[in-house]
Amino acid sequence: MIVVVGMAFEARIAAGLGVPVICGGDGKHLSANLTHAMAAGCGGLISFGVAGGLAPGLKPGSCVIGSAVLDGDVERPTDARWSQRLMRMIPGSMLGTIAGVHEPLALASEKQDLHEKTGALIVDMESHVVARAAAEHGVPVAAIRVVVDPVTRTIPRSALAGTRSDGTIDPLAVMRSLVRYPRDLAGLIRMSFDARAARAALVRGSGLLGPGLGLLDTAVPSLVPQIALLEREFTAQADA
Repeated sequence: MIVVVGMAFEARIAAGLGVPVICGGDGKHLSANLTHAMAAGCGGLISFGVAGGLAPGLKPGSCVIGSAVLDGDVERPTDARWSQRLMRMIPGSMLGTIAGVHEPLALASEKQDLHEKTGALIVDMESHVVARAAAEHGVPVAAIRVVVDPVTRTIPRSALAGTRSDGTIDPLAVMRSLVRYPRDLAGLIRMSFDARAARAALVRGSGLLGPGLGLLDTAVPSLVPQIALLEREFTAQADA
């Protein structure tokens, strides 16, 4: 099994799940990296991390288990057994379609339009690549995503400017963009609270799932120490 994320902080959380993790970053090399990683054998793929909200009412921290992933005009179903098991293990999660895109949807109007056209609950930049790779290799796939920006929220330009191609954040790039677009500051502050809720939900979810995301039937050690460490790390980063 391989877990696929888009951002470095998601990779740190997923690292405690006891399976290999690939960070897609800007997504340009994700397909090739997945093919290479799966060459040695792979029992399944999991798309894990945050996503943009498309459906009204989804708040930061809401957890969606993918029932299917939209890859352009193709709808790729996830593994029903895995998805139902994940639903049981994460109370309050919901089942629904995930839309895949190649570029971030920054405008609230763009997200609203995509929901109206597709009915998808959330959107991200990795799940469609993961679902396509699973179909090509004949392995099961599941998706666990937590909302970070609700459908009504427009992502500030400065937030996008600070995202590096490897999935890390460049604080200096954010500051340079803020000099040009000072009105972004209020949006960045709102996003910081949204991100805090989303990260906390990911940490809680990974703790509920445990090693192998609860999908591997092997005996494994407890994740409690790892989850406690992640929570301390997150709190320290948020207070910095």
